Amino acid sequence: MTQHLVTAKKLTVILVLAAFILPTFALGGVDGKPKNSLTEDQKILHILNRLGFGARPGDLEKVKAIGIKKYIEQQLDPASIDDSATEAKLDRLAVPKLSTEELFAQYPNPAALLRSLDGGKKAQQDAQMPKPDAATSATTTEMPGEKAEEAAAALKKERAQELQQLYRQYNLKPAGQIVPEMVAERVMRAVYSERQLQEVMVDFWQNHFNVFSGKAAVRWYIPSYERDVLRKNALGNFKDLLIGTAQSPAMLFYLDNFESMSPNVRLAARPKQLQPRFERRPRFNDRRINDRLDGRISPMQRERQMERNGANADRDLRQLEKLNVQKKQQPKNQRNRGINENYARELMELHTLGVDGGYTQQDIIEVAKCFTGWTIADPRGYRQIAASAIKGNEDHRLARIQRAAGVPDDVESGQFYFNSNWHEKGPKTVLGQTIDEGGMKDGLKVLDILVNSDATAKFIAKKLAIKFVSDTPSDAFVGRIAAAFHKSHGDIKTTLRAIFTDAEFYAPENYRSKIKSPFELAVSSIRALGGDTNGGRGMYAMLRKLGEVPYGYQAPTGYPDLAEDWVNTGALLERLNFAVALSSNRVPGTRVDLREFAAPTKQEMLDKAIDKILDGEIRPTTKASLAKQLSQPLPEVKAPENDPEESSGTPMANDAVGKQGRRNVNKNAALLPASGDPEVFKVVSLVLGSPEFQRQ
Repeated sequence: MTQHLVTAKKLTVILVLAAFILPTFALGGVDGKPKNSLTEDQKILHILNRLGFGARPGDLEKVKAIGIKKYIEQQLDPASIDDSATEAKLDRLAVPKLSTEELFAQYPNPAALLRSLDGGKKAQQDAQMPKPDAATSATTTEMPGEKAEEAAAALKKERAQELQQLYRQYNLKPAGQIVPEMVAERVMRAVYSERQLQEVMVDFWQNHFNVFSGKAAVRWYIPSYERDVLRKNALGNFKDLLIGTAQSPAMLFYLDNFESMSPNVRLAARPKQLQPRFERRPRFNDRRINDRLDGRISPMQRERQMERNGANADRDLRQLEKLNVQKKQQPKNQRNRGINENYARELMELHTLGVDGGYTQQDIIEVAKCFTGWTIADPRGYRQIAASAIKGNEDHRLARIQRAAGVPDDVESGQFYFNSNWHEKGPKTVLGQTIDEGGMKDGLKVLDILVNSDATAKFIAKKLAIKFVSDTPSDAFVGRIAAAFHKSHGDIKTTLRAIFTDAEFYAPENYRSKIKSPFELAVSSIRALGGDTNGGRGMYAMLRKLGEVPYGYQAPTGYPDLAEDWVNTGALLERLNFAVALSSNRVPGTRVDLREFAAPTKQEMLDKAIDKILDGEIRPTTKASLAKQLSQPLPEVKAPENDPEESSGTPMANDAVGKQGRRNVNKNAALLPASGDPEVFKVVSLVLGSPEFQRQ
């Protein structure tokens, strides 16, 4: 009975909130705004919301003091803004500063560690162990199933212990820490940085050139991708940004271009250590797994098959093994490689021309040919310092193999390089233009053609217009911005300046008309309350629950930027849950001080919150709904669940890190007990959850 009452209570809360929030989201901006123009204060708030992640206490007065025009020019030139205070706060984060080689070494790929163990022990084992005679071989082959299971379990335990010792001895860290630290940096920069426009553009370009951290080795490439490509070129030239992403190992790995080569290249010319995962058979430490992959049958499997089918089963299984061995011995050079079209397709559809940009499937094929040979040295970090340090010397054999395959000696693990041996030679035709530059210049010529296309100018202009102005910008406005992009040869500052100085940017119908994304909502909430955050696992977990963790979107489209993708009952309830958790100081690593909102009555508290958080702008209907909600219970906030993407990499690696290490990586971001005046944080939560604050 009690459970039914609790459920009914929760349902009532949800229904009331839905009735309160959803209808007002369908409406325009705030009530009573000027029909013809914005006031000076509204223009400043509009700029702070669109060029940044919302106003902090005192920001409106600062912009008013220097003037709107000067503030915009400062934001367009981030190098002119002193951001040392933010950098000091970020100093504790190690991952964002590290190169890819250092990440592979200090936060190693678990598979690389396992491989180093194999390589380091093999010679010693070969020297110490006598060669088995026929009797020993027969005994091993006929090992009963139960003993085989025990031997496999013992081997796994031994390996886990060895890995655990390596983590301790060399002070190695779980790879699962990489993405959370990068998210922490993004959150802290968005909250604290004076270079707000730069951070907004990093967020924009990260979704425009999206990569997914959960795909294999991509996580190791994200720090250099964000630091050296996205942030470096966020307000630079679009061509530089496009070249940077095309050559980024993060993009090459995510869209599989690092595996793309001319079909005329034979597998025999490429060592198996450098073959892509799907074309080489992985080796495991459990012999039973290798036997199965090689077509052999384990003793236990053989025993079970014979129990079911008698002696004929053994004969059939032996015949199957024979066929598999014959297939395995087939010359590899009889099978050709192929060209991967993934990057070529997304380059035109999502990065430049747009889906209606006038290209064909044949153009995709031709572009893919141009980018053959754009690849990564040691893409999974097997060669890197972790293995070298553990063994005490360089892996000379692998170095020789890579040199023979065309990898330059001066290219480190995880770095981009062009392999001319894999490139599809000969002329290509892209969008009616013949490309015969040769080698790596083929790909660069493609990028030059795409950057200078009218379709690219229009596509980028429309995406920026949707980001900064409206979900439905006018064609005339998009045309003006496209002209600025085209005339400036893709200069991002010039293009943005055209947006921020256009009359449509300040049109009253565009004021507080866009719905904040979950990331924008979380950051703007902290800023509005003058809060502090370390951006750590508490915030990471809340962003995951809200539905937008940077680099957490699997599709190459990136997170959406339209209201229809974020407005539904479930999503809005999670937004209010976040507001409650933040206002009541339940998010670990994030604190707010709400004492300034205290007042003798609830209505006075509400008036204060509306004045300080919304600058006094709220619809009468919304304010009346908020007043009614003051007597209703807030929704119960539950702690987020663990993120499966934060694992160290393999079950054995998790065993190696140890229980304490796994807790540090995967621990449930348990919410803290609520603190502060319950009536105050209820009022603040409701205002943060209001449609007016959800808009920007």
